[in-house]
Amino acid sequence: MSRPQLRRWRLLARQPRGVLGLVLLALPLAAGTDCPCPEPELCRPIRHRPDFEVFVFDVGQKTWKSYDWSQITTVAAFGKYDSELMCYAHSKGARVVLKGDVSLKDIIDPGSRASWIAQKLNLVKIQHMDGINLDIEQEVNCSSPEYDALTALVKETTDSFHREIEGSQVTFDVAWSPKNIDRRCYNYTGIADACDFLFVMSYDEQSQIWSECIAAANAPYNQTLTGYNDYIKMGINPKKLVMGVPWYGYDYTCLNLSEDRVCTIAKVPFRGAACSDAAGRQVPYKMIMKQINSSISGNQWDQDQQAPYYNYKDPAGHFHQVWYDNPQSISLKATYIQNYGLRGIGMWNANCLDYSGDAVAKQQAEEMWEVLKPKLFQR
Repeated sequence: MSRPQLRRWRLLARQPRGVLGLVLLALPLAAGTDCPCPEPELCRPIRHRPDFEVFVFDVGQKTWKSYDWSQITTVAAFGKYDSELMCYAHSKGARVVLKGDVSLKDIIDPGSRASWIAQKLNLVKIQHMDGINLDIEQEVNCSSPEYDALTALVKETTDSFHREIEGSQVTFDVAWSPKNIDRRCYNYTGIADACDFLFVMSYDEQSQIWSECIAAANAPYNQTLTGYNDYIKMGINPKKLVMGVPWYGYDYTCLNLSEDRVCTIAKVPFRGAACSDAAGRQVPYKMIMKQINSSISGNQWDQDQQAPYYNYKDPAGHFHQVWYDNPQSISLKATYIQNYGLRGIGMWNANCLDYSGDAVAKQQAEEMWEVLKPKLFQR
């Protein structure tokens, strides 16, 4: 680390610490690896298990410097590896975990699974990380060899990581509902038992539209909560579930926008359904906040879906409808966390906010971070 980098890092580290503080115990550093941090203890894995999880996905660059570190317990690094992020997260008592993805056809064989796990474990050790987030969103048939191979992969990964890195964390990303969403037939109870917890991706809930082809909320309130009820009814402990919320929305081009604001969308099939959210495009919250004031409708609220939306006209004269989540819609869903005792909350993804320093943008970002704190856990 160069001296300018060290100075920048020290300035960051002087910012107020969260309640987690520095939770770094004297564990040996990985053999043969150099610590990139200004202090060697920052390369040691985090062992603290927080009572409430705030699980953050980061997709790269340096926006992490503006995150609310008083809350964060885990950062899933889905961008290019950033040693500065690792050092800073560890100084705040937060884990940094690797993204894990593999073609399931390639890990049916136990030897291939063991090889893949060993490779990821070694990478985590070399990079002084704290675990792995398994993001495997592939189609699986209930009677296929991939069904059992996936559960075995999660169990064997967890066993290896827990054995080799004390305090390490292994998590698995699941769809908003266990009911074979996007043809993903997984052994959800087996996977939940095998890992530390599930991150429930309560978004992209229009990936398969089985009714009429119209624009709708990314994460409708009732539909979202039904998904959690279904996981819990399967026998999964609520403490094994982290609620994932979207910090982005969908922009749909309307084939027709009716007087009662129903936006008919193009038929884009996905995994058996005639329509899907693939008819739209994902837009980050920061872009939505910039566009909403110039919309033709202003901010609207759908009472049935408990979600905000707005309409606008593009330069070519086409009408669009944008559905998204804001502090109001997220707070409604977050209440479920305390009522049912879920393990925590997280989002896809933290880079979606405007951290430019503009006064309005700063307030909007603060409100989105603040809403991650259910009242029971507000400090």
